[in-house]
Amino acid sequence: MEVDLVTALALGAIIFLVYYYLFKNYQYFLTKPVPCPKPTLLLGNTGPMIFRRRDVSTHVRMLYNAFPESKVVGFYDLMNPIYMLRDPEVIKQLAVKDFDNFTDHTPTMTNSSSEETTGDSLFGNSLFALRGQKWRDMRATLSPAFTGSKMRHMFEFVAECGQSMVQFMKAEAQAGKELELEMKDVFSRFGNDVIATVAFGIKVDSLRNRENEFYVKGKQMLNFQSLKVLIKFFALRMVPTLAQKLGIDFVDATLTKYFKDMITDNMEQRKAHGIIRNDMIHMLLEVQKGALKHQKDEQDAKDAGFATVEESNVGKVSHTRVWSENELIAQCFLFFLAGFDTISTGMTFITYELCINPDIQQKLYEEIIETHKSLNGKPLTYETLQKMNYLDMVVSEGLRKWPPAVVMDRYCTKDYVYDDGQGTRFLIEKGRTLWIPAIAIQNDPKHYPNPEKFDPERFSEANRANINASAYLPFGVGPRNCIGSRLALMEVKSILYYILKDFSLERSPKTEVPLTLSKNLFALQAENGVWLTLKPRNTS
Repeated sequence: MEVDLVTALALGAIIFLVYYYLFKNYQYFLTKPVPCPKPTLLLGNTGPMIFRRRDVSTHVRMLYNAFPESKVVGFYDLMNPIYMLRDPEVIKQLAVKDFDNFTDHTPTMTNSSSEETTGDSLFGNSLFALRGQKWRDMRATLSPAFTGSKMRHMFEFVAECGQSMVQFMKAEAQAGKELELEMKDVFSRFGNDVIATVAFGIKVDSLRNRENEFYVKGKQMLNFQSLKVLIKFFALRMVPTLAQKLGIDFVDATLTKYFKDMITDNMEQRKAHGIIRNDMIHMLLEVQKGALKHQKDEQDAKDAGFATVEESNVGKVSHTRVWSENELIAQCFLFFLAGFDTISTGMTFITYELCINPDIQQKLYEEIIETHKSLNGKPLTYETLQKMNYLDMVVSEGLRKWPPAVVMDRYCTKDYVYDDGQGTRFLIEKGRTLWIPAIAIQNDPKHYPNPEKFDPERFSEANRANINASAYLPFGVGPRNCIGSRLALMEVKSILYYILKDFSLERSPKTEVPLTLSKNLFALQAENGVWLTLKPRNTS
């Protein structure tokens, strides 16, 4: 009897301690002058996402709009307190001016909590996941590869993929086939082909050879909705230290080996035969030789589109770090991830908007035809593409309404005292995470009147001065912004040019207006796909 009583008391004590720990955890924002929606035990404010009752865009916007008068709000991602920044000036202050306090992304989804030790993980060694000084050195290493001058050299590879894709579609149309296409699938294949040639130094054709090995393995690698990946995801978020000790990594080891071997073999072939090709593999070889340096390019600022983000001084400093082959190869994985999914998402939603706004599509088509005629039979060039003002306006507005990166995060690396100068002052402790909700800010009528309207004129020369640059974040903000914005914009603009020159985008019976967004945990995606009909134009 006494044993049973002791056991019951011990069990009761354990339950009390667990409950107290969980309850105490949800007291965090009660000690701060930061409003927060009421959390649910264990789930925090993330329950609607986990149980697929709400898509990521709607969820972020609901958190953002919960306290419309606040510059900073709080919420709980499961049991983790998160600060959400609502005010563009606060974002600028923390992510740019006080960047030294918020240099990193949240250290989950990697195999180490150390700044310097990242093991063999592809994701853990990528620029996105690196932290501290190691990130600074890698940023400075890679930055010279993404200038406008380097994009000019890579443009031929991107253009070749776009031309090949359109030639395939024209052949299908000439064979009498109706081109009713799911655009996310189309652009994932285009993005796959671009990254294959630009980052991996190989040529694949994912429209004609739909099951090519590079595409299939890439899709397997990025299948973030599989049960296995979801389990890894929650393990890395809820018990990151344990997950890291167990060697849990997002990317399957077999797939990791496939991509690593491909790059290594390509590099060895080039070294052995003196092959030079102006792509990412060549960039990695230049890094190994210490020959890739940051050079000032006066043309960069002149030809950059509105959405392009400029490199900070972090990317322009010199360093003496020697990178391992594995650390360099990991960067190609990051380019693959961005090209396969993020860029294809942007293209998908832009073509959807052009379809349901035929007047805008027609105006863009007229600019494309005018540009085409001005070339007098010569091929499209990077410089010519950058001169297309309305194209830049359309792309800028597409990325405003549908930013592929719905939110961005920053991790507090040392204690920071927030002070808005108006009486609100509190401590953000080291180890806390900030969210910057790009999709909510860019669809806030306070910053963009009538935000649901797709209106490229917002970005006309006459109207650009009215846009708060701190409220336009498709490629991030501060020194930790997207290093590949020029490459991404080059891909998006070139494929729009080639498609619209020969096809009009029209509604099909499957076109859903308005779109229903998928209730997945990660990406901005249409639940039933974005189906359009590509109708051949009567052009010579």
